[in-house]
Amino acid sequence: MIRLPVFFSAPHRVMFLGGTVQALLAMAFWSLQAGGHYAGLWSPPAWPLLLRFPPPLLHAMLLAGGVFPFFVFGFILTAGPRWQGAGDLPPRDFVPAFLLLAGGWLVVWVSLALPILLVAGLAAALVGWAAVALTLTRIASRRAEQREHITCIAIAAWLGASGLGAFLAFAAGAGATWARAGIALGVWGFLLPVFLTVAHRMLPFFTSSALRGYEVHRPAWALRVLLGASFGHGLLATLELPQWLWLADLPAMLAAGRLSWLWWARNVIDNRMLAVLHVAFLWVAPAFALFALQSISWRTWPGLLGQAPLHALTLGFFASMLIGMASRVTMGHSGRPVAADAAMWSAFCMMQAAALLRVVSDLPGLPGGYVVMWLSSVLWLGAFALWAWRYAPAFWRPRMDGKPG
Repeated sequence: MIRLPVFFSAPHRVMFLGGTVQALLAMAFWSLQAGGHYAGLWSPPAWPLLLRFPPPLLHAMLLAGGVFPFFVFGFILTAGPRWQGAGDLPPRDFVPAFLLLAGGWLVVWVSLALPILLVAGLAAALVGWAAVALTLTRIASRRAEQREHITCIAIAAWLGASGLGAFLAFAAGAGATWARAGIALGVWGFLLPVFLTVAHRMLPFFTSSALRGYEVHRPAWALRVLLGASFGHGLLATLELPQWLWLADLPAMLAAGRLSWLWWARNVIDNRMLAVLHVAFLWVAPAFALFALQSISWRTWPGLLGQAPLHALTLGFFASMLIGMASRVTMGHSGRPVAADAAMWSAFCMMQAAALLRVVSDLPGLPGGYVVMWLSSVLWLGAFALWAWRYAPAFWRPRMDGKPG
């Protein structure tokens, strides 16, 4: 049974539970659509909304706007104030935003059957998102020695809000350009900058805390190159200039590869909590390499790799890093020892398999690619269901050590 005072006492509780429900719904929906619409294994339900929103576009909106953001907000609203030397946020700073986000996305799900509700649902979610962005802006404006990370995240939150606003415009009848802008802003303006910034801030810190003698490296140039490349890629994609994306992707590949080299340590793999985070980040450089290869070959073989580069980034990096970071926060803020358990490690390994299958499914010449894509979605769903079974109850239960929060 959910104890509301406990549930509403900390931002990670409400946001992580919202993200967990959204992830299970979104991937169950996509598995159903991928198995039926693409793999031809059954006849998928004929939802009225899909006459306006093609399944791949709805999938992109649900993941970029309605799944990952809950986890991002839960993490940053918990860690961000501490980065700035401030205390924990009171419920008034995150509960109204959560209710708007959760209520808005609930209405979006209902709009599958009643499309007239889609605009209202997205509008409510957008107001909730803007409330979070305002809170992050206030946190970033606090005087502190190091403000670069939280400032980057606050800016990205506003870009993400703009992306959801672009989806709202498309839902209200605007052209497909708005939907493309929504995807670009959601992935390249919000999610990738946030995940990169959090990794740059936290991976060296977590590793130095666990490994004796580990040397911390946080080169500012690498983060700035990666952020510039992310924004540049998003802009070029929105302008439909795929043949020039390599200008952003190659520098990003080199910067990400350099960070992976600097952050890795020989005994990282022996600590599963660290291994999850480091292996997740290892996906970034290959993802940008695939993007660059696809861009360079565009004039000869347009769309050579399909969505393989994107899913190397979103499944390989985002989803894997989410499992590691959300598990760490959940354990640490529920009074449990921060150590990888069998459920987390199994979910992470399943997510690696899902990412590999999804990348392979788009490689040229592969027979049965749509079936492989469906198998990837089933693995994604299974990985997250396992994670939710193990960790979701902590979101509504009191801390094991009796402390508040």
